[in-house]
Amino acid sequence: MNQSKLLTEFYHLDEYVTLAGYKKNGGYEVLKKALKMEPKAIVDEVKASGLRGRGGAGFPTGMKWSFLPENGEPRYLLCNADEGEPGTFKDRVMMERAPHQLIEGMIISAFAIKSKKSYIYVRGEYDDSKRIIEKALKEAYEAGLLGKNILGSGFDHDMDLYSGAGAYICGEETGMISSIEGLKGQPKLKPPFPAVKGYLRKPTIVNNVETLAAVVPIIRDGAQAYRKFGTEKSAGTKLFSISGNVMKPGVIEIPLATPLRDVIFEYCGGLKPGRKLKAVIPGGSSAPVLNADEAMKVNMDYESLAQAGSMLGSGAIIVMDDSNCMVDMLQVIMHFYHHESCGQCTPCREGTGWLDKIVTSIHQGHGRLQDIQLIERVAKNMMGRTICALSDAAALPALSFVSKFRDEFEFYVREGRSKVKGVAHAEMHH
Repeated sequence: MNQSKLLTEFYHLDEYVTLAGYKKNGGYEVLKKALKMEPKAIVDEVKASGLRGRGGAGFPTGMKWSFLPENGEPRYLLCNADEGEPGTFKDRVMMERAPHQLIEGMIISAFAIKSKKSYIYVRGEYDDSKRIIEKALKEAYEAGLLGKNILGSGFDHDMDLYSGAGAYICGEETGMISSIEGLKGQPKLKPPFPAVKGYLRKPTIVNNVETLAAVVPIIRDGAQAYRKFGTEKSAGTKLFSISGNVMKPGVIEIPLATPLRDVIFEYCGGLKPGRKLKAVIPGGSSAPVLNADEAMKVNMDYESLAQAGSMLGSGAIIVMDDSNCMVDMLQVIMHFYHHESCGQCTPCREGTGWLDKIVTSIHQGHGRLQDIQLIERVAKNMMGRTICALSDAAALPALSFVSKFRDEFEFYVREGRSKVKGVAHAEMHH
Protein backbone atom coordinates (compact mmCIF):
# COMPACT_ATOMS: atom_id res chain seq x y z
CA MET A 1 0.00 0.00 0.00
CA ASN A 2 1.25 3.45 -0.86
CA GLN A 3 1.09 5.38 2.38
CA SER A 4 0.43 8.69 0.67
CA LYS A 5 -2.77 7.50 -0.99
CA LEU A 6 -5.27 8.91 1.46
CA LEU A 7 -8.07 9.25 -1.09
CA THR A 8 -7.23 7.02 -4.03
CA GLU A 9 -6.06 3.87 -2.18
CA PHE A 10 -9.03 1.78 -3.43
CA TYR A 11 -9.73 3.54 -6.75
CA HIS A 12 -8.46 0.48 -8.67
CA LEU A 13 -11.31 -1.65 -7.25
CA ASP A 14 -14.41 -1.58 -9.44
CA GLU A 15 -16.57 -2.47 -6.42
CA TYR A 16 -15.57 0.81 -4.72
CA VAL A 17 -18.21 2.60 -6.82
CA THR A 18 -21.01 0.73 -5.04
CA LEU A 19 -22.16 1.17 -1.46
CA ALA A 20 -21.37 -2.46 -0.58
CA GLY A 21 -17.84 -2.22 -2.04
CA TYR A 22 -17.20 1.13 -0.33
CA LYS A 23 -18.35 -0.20 3.05
CA LYS A 24 -16.23 -3.35 2.62
CA ASN A 25 -13.17 -1.05 2.47
CA GLY A 26 -14.06 0.97 5.55
CA GLY A 27 -16.65 3.31 3.98
CA TYR A 28 -19.01 5.27 6.28
CA GLU A 29 -17.11 4.16 9.39
CA VAL A 30 -15.74 7.69 9.72
CA LEU A 31 -19.27 9.08 9.50
CA LYS A 32 -20.26 6.97 12.52
CA LYS A 33 -17.29 8.45 14.40
CA ALA A 34 -18.07 12.02 13.28
CA LEU A 35 -21.72 11.87 14.32
CA LYS A 36 -20.60 11.16 17.90
CA MET A 37 -18.33 14.25 17.90
CA GLU A 38 -19.25 17.84 18.60
CA PRO A 39 -19.68 19.78 15.32
CA LYS A 40 -17.17 22.36 16.55
CA ALA A 41 -14.61 19.60 17.23
CA ILE A 42 -14.83 18.55 13.54
CA VAL A 43 -14.33 22.16 12.38
CA ASP A 44 -11.32 22.49 14.72
CA GLU A 45 -9.82 19.23 13.41
CA VAL A 46 -10.18 20.39 9.78
CA LYS A 47 -8.62 23.74 10.77
CA ALA A 48 -5.72 22.00 12.49
CA SER A 49 -5.12 19.73 9.45
CA GLY A 50 -4.19 22.75 7.31
CA LEU A 51 -6.52 21.53 4.51
CA ARG A 52 -6.82 24.21 1.82
CA GLY A 53 -9.48 24.46 -0.88
CA ARG A 54 -8.59 21.99 -3.65
CA GLY A 55 -10.62 23.71 -6.36
CA GLY A 56 -8.03 26.35 -7.15
CA ALA A 57 -8.21 29.17 -4.62
CA GLY A 58 -6.37 27.31 -1.86
CA PHE A 59 -8.26 29.04 0.97
CA PRO A 60 -8.07 27.27 4.39
CA THR A 61 -11.20 25.08 4.61
CA GLY A 62 -11.74 25.12 8.38
CA MET A 63 -11.38 28.88 8.46
CA LYS A 64 -13.99 29.21 5.68
CA TRP A 65 -16.38 27.06 7.72
CA SER A 66 -15.93 29.24 10.78
CA PHE A 67 -17.10 32.37 8.88
CA LEU A 68 -20.73 31.21 9.07
CA PRO A 69 -22.72 33.65 11.19
CA GLU A 70 -24.61 32.34 14.21
CA ASN A 71 -27.94 33.86 13.23
CA GLY A 72 -30.30 30.89 13.37
CA GLU A 73 -30.84 30.90 9.55
CA PRO A 74 -30.79 27.65 7.54
CA ARG A 75 -27.34 26.82 6.14
CA TYR A 76 -26.41 25.23 2.87
CA LEU A 77 -23.43 23.18 1.70
CA LEU A 78 -22.62 23.23 -2.02
CA CYS A 79 -20.14 20.90 -3.65
CA ASN A 80 -18.49 22.52 -6.63
CA ALA A 81 -18.11 19.73 -9.19
CA ASP A 82 -18.27 22.10 -12.17
CA GLU A 83 -14.81 21.16 -13.30
CA GLY A 84 -14.41 23.32 -16.40
CA GLU A 85 -10.82 24.55 -16.55
CA PRO A 86 -8.82 23.08 -19.46
CA GLY A 87 -6.41 20.47 -18.18
CA THR A 88 -8.44 19.59 -15.06
CA PHE A 89 -10.15 16.22 -14.74
CA LYS A 90 -9.38 14.88 -11.23
CA ASP A 91 -12.85 15.63 -9.77
CA ARG A 92 -14.40 13.55 -12.53
CA VAL A 93 -12.18 10.61 -11.58
CA MET A 94 -13.17 11.04 -7.93
CA MET A 95 -16.91 11.08 -8.68
CA GLU A 96 -16.72 8.12 -11.02
CA ARG A 97 -14.41 5.92 -8.92
CA ALA A 98 -15.53 6.83 -5.40
CA PRO A 99 -18.92 8.61 -5.30
CA HIS A 100 -19.59 7.47 -1.73
CA GLN A 101 -16.32 8.98 -0.52
CA LEU A 102 -17.61 12.37 -1.66
CA ILE A 103 -21.05 11.76 -0.12
CA GLU A 104 -19.52 10.65 3.20
CA GLY A 105 -17.22 13.71 3.24
CA MET A 106 -20.22 15.93 2.51
CA ILE A 107 -22.41 14.47 5.27
CA ILE A 108 -19.57 14.93 7.81
CA SER A 109 -18.96 18.51 6.57
CA ALA A 110 -22.70 19.28 6.67
CA PHE A 111 -22.89 17.96 10.24
CA ALA A 112 -19.88 20.11 11.18
CA ILE A 113 -21.47 23.29 9.82
CA LYS A 114 -25.01 22.30 10.95
CA SER A 115 -26.49 22.21 7.45
CA LYS A 116 -29.58 20.19 6.62
CA LYS A 117 -29.40 20.56 2.86
CA SER A 118 -26.62 20.21 0.30
CA TYR A 119 -26.23 20.17 -3.47
CA ILE A 120 -23.61 18.61 -5.74
CA TYR A 121 -23.30 20.92 -8.74
CA VAL A 122 -21.90 18.80 -11.58
CA ARG A 123 -20.53 20.10 -14.86
CA GLY A 124 -23.10 19.83 -17.67
CA GLU A 125 -20.86 17.66 -19.87
CA TYR A 126 -20.15 15.04 -17.18
CA ASP A 127 -22.94 12.57 -18.00
CA ASP A 128 -21.18 9.54 -16.47
CA SER A 129 -20.40 11.41 -13.26
CA LYS A 130 -24.03 12.48 -12.89
CA ARG A 131 -25.33 8.95 -13.45
CA ILE A 132 -22.89 7.44 -10.94
CA ILE A 133 -23.54 10.10 -8.28
CA GLU A 134 -27.33 9.75 -8.70
CA LYS A 135 -27.07 6.00 -8.18
CA ALA A 136 -24.85 6.46 -5.11
CA LEU A 137 -27.26 9.03 -3.61
CA LYS A 138 -30.13 6.55 -4.05
CA GLU A 139 -28.06 3.81 -2.29
CA ALA A 140 -27.23 6.21 0.55
CA TYR A 141 -30.89 7.16 1.08
CA GLU A 142 -31.97 3.51 1.05
CA ALA A 143 -29.32 2.64 3.64
CA GLY A 144 -30.45 5.46 5.98
CA LEU A 145 -27.19 7.41 5.42
CA LEU A 146 -29.17 10.41 4.11
CA GLY A 147 -32.57 11.79 5.07
CA LYS A 148 -34.08 11.81 8.57
CA ASN A 149 -32.18 10.81 11.72
CA ILE A 150 -28.98 9.56 9.99
CA LEU A 151 -27.69 6.38 11.71
CA GLY A 152 -29.90 7.18 14.72
CA SER A 153 -27.89 10.33 15.51
CA GLY A 154 -30.79 12.77 15.40
CA PHE A 155 -29.08 14.60 12.49
CA ASP A 156 -31.23 15.15 9.36
CA HIS A 157 -29.64 15.90 6.01
CA ASP A 158 -30.84 15.88 2.40
CA MET A 159 -28.52 15.91 -0.63
CA ASP A 160 -29.38 16.58 -4.28
CA LEU A 161 -27.53 16.61 -7.54
CA TYR A 162 -27.77 19.69 -9.75
CA SER A 163 -26.51 19.67 -13.32
CA GLY A 164 -24.86 22.70 -14.91
CA ALA A 165 -25.50 23.57 -18.54
CA GLY A 166 -21.92 23.69 -19.74
CA ALA A 167 -20.85 27.21 -18.67
CA TYR A 168 -17.31 27.40 -17.26
CA ILE A 169 -18.22 30.57 -15.36
CA CYS A 170 -20.56 28.58 -13.10
CA GLY A 171 -17.49 27.03 -11.50
CA GLU A 172 -17.00 30.42 -9.78
CA GLU A 173 -18.85 30.04 -6.46
CA THR A 174 -21.26 32.98 -6.78
CA GLY A 175 -21.88 32.15 -10.48
CA MET A 176 -22.73 28.61 -9.38
CA ILE A 177 -25.11 29.90 -6.70
CA SER A 178 -26.88 32.07 -9.31
CA SER A 179 -27.23 28.99 -11.54
CA ILE A 180 -28.72 26.80 -8.73
CA GLU A 181 -31.16 29.62 -7.93
CA GLY A 182 -32.39 29.41 -11.53
CA LEU A 183 -30.81 32.74 -12.51
CA LYS A 184 -28.36 33.54 -15.28
CA GLY A 185 -25.00 31.95 -14.33
CA GLN A 186 -23.17 35.18 -13.55
CA PRO A 187 -20.87 35.90 -10.63
CA LYS A 188 -22.02 38.32 -7.95
CA LEU A 189 -20.09 41.08 -6.24
CA LYS A 190 -18.31 40.10 -3.02
CA PRO A 191 -18.75 41.01 -0.19
CA PRO A 192 -21.19 39.77 1.00
CA PHE A 193 -19.41 36.43 0.75
CA PRO A 194 -21.45 33.20 0.34
CA ALA A 195 -20.70 32.26 3.99
CA VAL A 196 -22.85 35.24 5.02
CA LYS A 197 -25.27 35.55 2.09
CA GLY A 198 -25.08 32.69 -0.41
CA TYR A 199 -27.75 30.37 -1.79
CA LEU A 200 -31.21 31.98 -1.37
CA ARG A 201 -29.32 34.80 0.50
CA LYS A 202 -28.65 32.33 3.35
CA PRO A 203 -25.27 31.33 4.85
CA THR A 204 -23.61 28.92 2.40
CA ILE A 205 -20.33 27.02 2.22
CA VAL A 206 -18.97 26.13 -1.22
CA ASN A 207 -16.21 23.49 -1.36
CA ASN A 208 -14.61 21.47 -4.15
CA VAL A 209 -15.09 17.68 -4.61
CA GLU A 210 -11.55 16.88 -3.49
CA THR A 211 -11.75 19.20 -0.47
CA LEU A 212 -14.92 17.53 0.82
CA ALA A 213 -13.58 14.02 0.20
CA ALA A 214 -10.38 14.91 2.11
CA VAL A 215 -12.44 15.52 5.26
CA VAL A 216 -12.87 11.72 5.55
CA PRO A 217 -9.17 10.77 6.13
CA ILE A 218 -8.71 13.90 8.32
CA ILE A 219 -11.48 12.86 10.73
CA ARG A 220 -10.42 9.18 10.48
CA ASP A 221 -6.73 9.61 11.26
CA GLY A 222 -6.64 13.09 12.87
CA ALA A 223 -5.11 16.37 11.76
CA GLN A 224 -1.54 15.49 12.69
CA ALA A 225 -1.51 12.32 10.57
CA TYR A 226 -2.72 14.42 7.61
CA ARG A 227 0.01 16.97 8.27
CA LYS A 228 2.71 14.33 7.87
CA PHE A 229 2.40 15.00 4.14
CA GLY A 230 3.30 18.24 2.40
CA THR A 231 4.64 21.35 4.17
CA GLU A 232 3.56 23.61 7.00
CA LYS A 233 1.52 25.89 4.69
CA SER A 234 0.63 23.29 2.04
CA ALA A 235 -0.42 20.26 4.08
CA GLY A 236 -1.64 16.84 2.96
CA THR A 237 -1.79 15.04 -0.35
CA LYS A 238 -3.28 16.37 -3.57
CA LEU A 239 -4.67 14.89 -6.76
CA PHE A 240 -3.02 16.18 -9.92
CA SER A 241 -4.40 15.93 -13.47
CA ILE A 242 -1.49 15.49 -15.89
CA SER A 243 -1.89 15.88 -19.63
CA GLY A 244 0.20 16.85 -22.64
CA ASN A 245 3.46 15.37 -23.84
CA VAL A 246 4.18 12.74 -21.19
CA MET A 247 4.28 8.97 -21.59
CA LYS A 248 1.68 8.30 -18.87
CA PRO A 249 -0.90 11.08 -18.51
CA GLY A 250 -3.73 10.73 -15.98
CA VAL A 251 -4.56 11.47 -12.34
CA ILE A 252 -2.09 10.84 -9.50
CA GLU A 253 -2.27 11.46 -5.75
CA ILE A 254 0.99 12.62 -4.22
CA PRO A 255 2.06 14.67 -1.21
CA LEU A 256 2.07 18.42 -1.79
CA ALA A 257 5.58 19.84 -2.32
CA THR A 258 6.62 16.90 -4.55
CA PRO A 259 9.12 18.30 -7.11
CA LEU A 260 7.54 18.87 -10.53
CA ARG A 261 10.59 17.16 -12.03
CA ASP A 262 9.63 13.93 -10.19
CA VAL A 263 6.01 14.23 -11.32
CA ILE A 264 7.04 14.39 -14.99
CA PHE A 265 9.93 11.97 -15.03
CA GLU A 266 9.03 9.42 -12.34
CA TYR A 267 5.27 9.31 -11.97
CA CYS A 268 4.46 10.04 -15.62
CA GLY A 269 7.27 8.13 -17.30
CA GLY A 270 8.99 11.23 -18.77
CA LEU A 271 8.63 12.67 -22.27
CA LYS A 272 8.28 10.89 -25.57
CA PRO A 273 11.62 9.55 -26.85
CA GLY A 274 13.95 12.15 -28.33
CA ARG A 275 11.93 15.12 -27.03
CA LYS A 276 13.06 17.93 -24.73
CA LEU A 277 10.96 19.68 -22.12
CA LYS A 278 9.89 23.14 -23.26
CA ALA A 279 7.23 24.45 -20.91
CA VAL A 280 4.74 23.43 -18.20
CA ILE A 281 1.47 24.99 -17.15
CA PRO A 282 1.37 23.85 -13.48
CA GLY A 283 -2.16 24.69 -12.36
CA GLY A 284 -4.70 24.64 -15.22
CA SER A 285 -4.97 26.96 -18.22
CA SER A 286 -5.24 30.14 -16.11
CA ALA A 287 -1.87 29.61 -14.41
CA PRO A 288 1.15 31.45 -15.86
CA VAL A 289 3.37 29.12 -17.90
CA LEU A 290 6.82 28.01 -16.64
CA ASN A 291 9.75 27.50 -19.00
CA ALA A 292 11.75 24.26 -18.76
CA ASP A 293 14.38 25.67 -16.33
CA GLU A 294 11.72 27.02 -13.96
CA ALA A 295 9.73 23.80 -14.14
CA MET A 296 12.75 21.73 -13.15
CA LYS A 297 13.30 23.75 -9.95
CA VAL A 298 9.77 24.10 -8.62
CA ASN A 299 7.86 21.99 -6.10
CA MET A 300 4.12 21.35 -6.43
CA ASP A 301 2.83 23.39 -3.50
CA TYR A 302 1.15 26.77 -3.14
CA GLU A 303 4.21 28.68 -1.91
CA SER A 304 6.84 27.28 -4.25
CA LEU A 305 4.70 27.96 -7.34
CA ALA A 306 3.75 31.46 -6.17
CA GLN A 307 7.47 32.16 -5.71
CA ALA A 308 8.09 31.02 -9.30
CA GLY A 309 5.43 33.51 -10.49
CA SER A 310 2.73 30.90 -11.19
CA MET A 311 0.12 29.06 -9.11
CA LEU A 312 -0.98 25.59 -8.07
CA GLY A 313 -4.63 26.30 -9.02
CA SER A 314 -6.59 23.09 -9.38
CA GLY A 315 -3.44 21.00 -9.84
CA ALA A 316 -3.75 20.55 -13.61
CA ILE A 317 -0.28 20.03 -15.06
CA ILE A 318 -0.03 20.50 -18.84
CA VAL A 319 3.39 19.38 -20.14
CA MET A 320 4.75 20.70 -23.42
CA ASP A 321 7.83 19.44 -25.27
CA ASP A 322 9.83 21.03 -28.08
CA SER A 323 7.29 19.92 -30.70
CA ASN A 324 4.69 22.34 -29.26
CA CYS A 325 4.19 25.75 -30.81
CA MET A 326 3.48 28.35 -28.12
CA VAL A 327 1.45 30.54 -30.47
CA ASP A 328 -0.82 27.53 -31.09
CA MET A 329 -1.19 26.93 -27.39
CA LEU A 330 -2.01 30.53 -26.54
CA GLN A 331 -4.52 30.73 -29.37
CA VAL A 332 -6.44 27.73 -27.95
CA ILE A 333 -6.40 29.21 -24.42
CA MET A 334 -7.52 32.69 -25.53
CA HIS A 335 -10.33 31.27 -27.65
CA PHE A 336 -11.57 29.35 -24.60
CA TYR A 337 -11.69 32.39 -22.29
CA HIS A 338 -13.33 34.58 -24.91
CA HIS A 339 -15.99 31.91 -25.46
CA GLU A 340 -16.58 31.42 -21.72
CA SER A 341 -16.70 35.05 -20.56
CA CYS A 342 -20.20 35.77 -19.24
CA GLY A 343 -20.01 39.31 -20.64
CA GLN A 344 -21.06 41.03 -17.43
CA CYS A 345 -17.89 43.15 -16.97
CA THR A 346 -16.57 45.28 -19.84
CA PRO A 347 -12.81 44.65 -19.25
CA CYS A 348 -13.38 40.88 -19.53
CA ARG A 349 -16.02 40.90 -22.29
CA GLU A 350 -13.96 43.21 -24.50
CA GLY A 351 -10.51 42.16 -23.30
CA THR A 352 -10.95 38.41 -23.91
CA GLY A 353 -12.41 39.27 -27.35
CA TRP A 354 -9.40 41.39 -28.24
CA LEU A 355 -6.85 38.87 -26.95
CA ASP A 356 -8.55 36.12 -28.96
CA LYS A 357 -8.64 38.34 -32.05
CA ILE A 358 -4.98 39.48 -31.83
CA VAL A 359 -3.53 36.04 -31.12
CA THR A 360 -5.69 34.48 -33.90
CA SER A 361 -4.44 37.15 -36.33
CA ILE A 362 -0.78 36.27 -35.50
CA HIS A 363 -1.67 32.57 -35.75
CA GLN A 364 -3.15 33.02 -39.22
CA GLY A 365 -0.03 34.78 -40.48
CA HIS A 366 -1.45 38.34 -40.41
CA GLY A 367 0.30 39.56 -37.27
CA ARG A 368 2.38 42.74 -36.79
CA LEU A 369 5.24 43.17 -34.33
CA GLN A 370 3.30 45.82 -32.39
CA ASP A 371 0.59 43.16 -31.80
CA ILE A 372 2.83 41.45 -29.26
CA GLN A 373 2.97 44.65 -27.17
CA LEU A 374 -0.76 45.10 -27.74
CA ILE A 375 -1.41 41.67 -26.16
CA GLU A 376 0.51 42.85 -23.08
CA ARG A 377 -1.30 46.19 -22.93
CA VAL A 378 -4.76 44.63 -23.22
CA ALA A 379 -3.93 41.91 -20.67
CA LYS A 380 -2.61 44.40 -18.09
CA ASN A 381 -5.75 46.53 -18.46
CA MET A 382 -7.95 43.51 -17.74
CA MET A 383 -6.41 42.53 -14.43
CA GLY A 384 -8.10 43.22 -11.14
CA ARG A 385 -10.94 45.19 -12.69
CA THR A 386 -13.77 42.66 -12.79
CA ILE A 387 -16.28 40.96 -10.47
CA CYS A 388 -14.69 37.51 -10.74
CA ALA A 389 -11.27 36.18 -11.70
CA LEU A 390 -12.03 35.05 -15.29
CA SER A 391 -10.51 38.24 -16.70
CA ASP A 392 -7.26 37.63 -14.79
CA ALA A 393 -7.41 33.95 -15.81
CA ALA A 394 -7.17 35.02 -19.45
CA ALA A 395 -4.65 37.81 -18.89
CA LEU A 396 -2.10 35.80 -16.87
CA PRO A 397 -1.37 33.11 -19.51
CA ALA A 398 -1.31 35.80 -22.25
CA LEU A 399 1.33 37.82 -20.37
CA SER A 400 3.44 34.80 -19.40
CA PHE A 401 3.41 33.22 -22.89
CA VAL A 402 4.50 36.37 -24.72
CA SER A 403 7.13 37.33 -22.15
CA LYS A 404 8.75 33.88 -21.85
CA PHE A 405 8.46 32.81 -25.48
CA ARG A 406 8.64 36.20 -27.21
CA ASP A 407 11.09 34.90 -29.82
CA GLU A 408 8.45 32.42 -31.03
CA PHE A 409 5.80 35.12 -31.35
CA GLU A 410 8.20 37.46 -33.16
CA PHE A 411 9.27 34.68 -35.54
CA TYR A 412 5.62 33.86 -36.29
CA VAL A 413 4.92 37.52 -37.07
CA ARG A 414 7.98 37.95 -39.29
CA GLU A 415 7.70 34.65 -41.15
CA GLY A 416 3.95 34.05 -41.04
CA ARG A 417 4.61 30.49 -39.76
CA SER A 418 5.49 28.57 -36.64
CA LYS A 419 9.11 28.41 -35.56
CA VAL A 420 8.49 24.84 -34.49
CA LYS A 421 6.27 23.40 -37.15
CA GLY A 422 7.68 25.06 -40.19
CA VAL A 423 4.44 25.08 -42.20
CA ALA A 424 2.76 28.42 -42.73
CA HIS A 425 -0.68 28.41 -41.16
CA ALA A 426 -1.98 30.42 -44.07
CA GLU A 427 -0.90 27.63 -46.47
CA MET A 428 -2.52 24.93 -44.36
CA HIS A 429 -5.86 26.66 -44.41
CA HIS A 430 -6.18 27.48 -48.09
